[in-house]
Amino acid sequence: MPFTHKPDEHGLFAASSEGRAVAMFRLVLAFMAVVMLVFVATEAWRIWRDYRAAFIFAENSVVNLARASAQHAEDSIRQVDAITAALAERLEGDGFTNLDRPRLHALLRQQVQIMPQLHGLFVYGADGTWLATDHTVTAPKANNADRDYFIYHREHTGRQIRIGSVVKSRSTEELIIPISRRLNYPDGSFAGVLLGTIKVDWFVRYYGDFKIDQSGALVLAKRDGTILVRRPFVEQVLGSSLADSEVFRNYLPYANEGMVETVAVVDGTPRLYAYRGLTSYPLVVQAGLSRDAILGAWRQDVIKSIGVLLILLIGLSLFGWVVLRQLRERIVIERALHQAHQTLKDLALTDSLTGLGNRRRLDAVLDVEIARARRQGYPVALVMMDLDFFKAYNDRYGHLAGDQCLRRVGEVLGQALKRPADLAVRYGGEEFTLLLPDTDGHGAGLIVQETLQQLRRLAIEHAGSPFGVVSASAGIAVAHPAQQPISSQALVAEADAALYEAKRQGRDRCCMAQAQG
Repeated sequence: MPFTHKPDEHGLFAASSEGRAVAMFRLVLAFMAVVMLVFVATEAWRIWRDYRAAFIFAENSVVNLARASAQHAEDSIRQVDAITAALAERLEGDGFTNLDRPRLHALLRQQVQIMPQLHGLFVYGADGTWLATDHTVTAPKANNADRDYFIYHREHTGRQIRIGSVVKSRSTEELIIPISRRLNYPDGSFAGVLLGTIKVDWFVRYYGDFKIDQSGALVLAKRDGTILVRRPFVEQVLGSSLADSEVFRNYLPYANEGMVETVAVVDGTPRLYAYRGLTSYPLVVQAGLSRDAILGAWRQDVIKSIGVLLILLIGLSLFGWVVLRQLRERIVIERALHQAHQTLKDLALTDSLTGLGNRRRLDAVLDVEIARARRQGYPVALVMMDLDFFKAYNDRYGHLAGDQCLRRVGEVLGQALKRPADLAVRYGGEEFTLLLPDTDGHGAGLIVQETLQQLRRLAIEHAGSPFGVVSASAGIAVAHPAQQPISSQALVAEADAALYEAKRQGRDRCCMAQAQG
C-alpha cells in the first residue's frame, strides 16, 4: 500500500511531544516550588514561634517587675502610714499645750533610724510652725504653712494620709515624697500636720537594682498621673503628668492591673508595659521593656536564619535552573513552531486596525453557531452596526483620525462583550458586526444600547454630524434555528435591513428585525 501523508500528523505529534515536555517542566517546577515552600514555611513558623516566645518572656518579666515594685512601694508607704497614725494618736492624746519636745524629738529620731526609706518626721502647728522633728538642727522661724499638703489638711477634715507630689526638702535640699496626716484638737478643729517624708533616692536605688535594658522604664506615679519616681532618673520629669498616656486614659480606669504595648509619652520610646495600682494607696506602678530590647536577640537570629535560608534556596534554585533549562529549550523550539502556525492563522482572521475579528472570522463561525443553536434550541442574535456620517468624518479630519476613531470604537465593542462565545468583528470600512449566541432580542437590545451609550460618552468630536459627536446606527436580527431554519446569509440580510431602517429613522439608534429564514 502506498504511503499517504496526513497533513496533521506532524502537528499532532508536535503537540503531544510539547505536552509531555510541558508536563515534565511543570512537574519539576512544582516539586522545586513545594520543597522551597516547605523550607520557607518551616523557617517562618520557627521565626514566629521565637517571636511569640520573646514577647511571652517579656510579658512575664514586666508583670513580675510591676508586682515587685508595687509591693515595695506599698510596704514603704504602709510603714510610714502606721508610724504616723501611732504618733498622731499619741500627740492628740497627750495634747499640744505642754509638748515634751526633747522627748518627742528623740522618738521621731528613733523611728527614722528604724525605717531607711524615711527622710524625716515633722510635726507642724496649726500656723505651720515646726513643733518637732527628728532633725538635730531646725531652721530658725521655719514654717511650712505654704506647702500644698499643709493647705490641703487645713481645708479638709479627713484623717487618712495624703501622698503629695515630689518636693525639695527645705532642711536638706533632698527630693522627697511627703506623706502627711491631719492633727486635730479634742474639739475636732485643725491642730496641725504630721509629716513623714520618703526619700526619692530610696526608690531610685531600688529600681536601679533591677536588670533591665537601658531603654526600659520603671515608674511610680500618683493615681492622677503625676510622676513621683522614674527610672531612668531625670529630675525634670518628676511632677510631670502621665494622664494622657495610653495606660492612664484607656486602661487604668477599667482595670487595676494589666498590660499594654504603647509609646511612652515621656520619651517617645515604644515599650511593653505592665501596670499595677497599689491596693491601699492611690499610686500606680508601671514597668516597661523597650520593644528593641525585647526583639533584639530575635532580630539577630532572624537575620542569621534568613541568610542560611537564602543560601539554601539559591542552591536549590541553581539546581532547578539547570534541569528546567533543558526542558525549557525543548519547549521553546516546539512552541515556536506551533506559535508561528497559530500567528499566521490569527493574522488571517484578525483586523489589523482594530484588533477585532475580520469578516473572514465571522464567515468561519456564523454557520457553526447557527448549527449549534439549532441543536441546542437557543436563539442567536446578529448585530450590524455602522458609524454615522463617517465619510464626512474622514473628509474633515483625515484618514489618520479616522483610523484612530475606528480603533476606539473597536475598544468599545470589545468591552461590551461579556461572554467568551460572543464575537465582535470589523465587517468592513466603518461597519461592525456582533455575533451573540444564546441571546434573545431583549438581551441583544440591552447590549447594543449600552454600546451606543458608551460611544456617546466617548464624545469624539464630529463637526460633520448633526449630533456633534461620532455616533452609530445598529440593526438587530434574532433567529431561532430550532423553530425555523435560517441561513447565515439570510440572518446577515435581516440585520442589514434593520440597520438601514435605523439610518432611515434618523441614525444614532438601533432597530430590531425578526429573522424569517
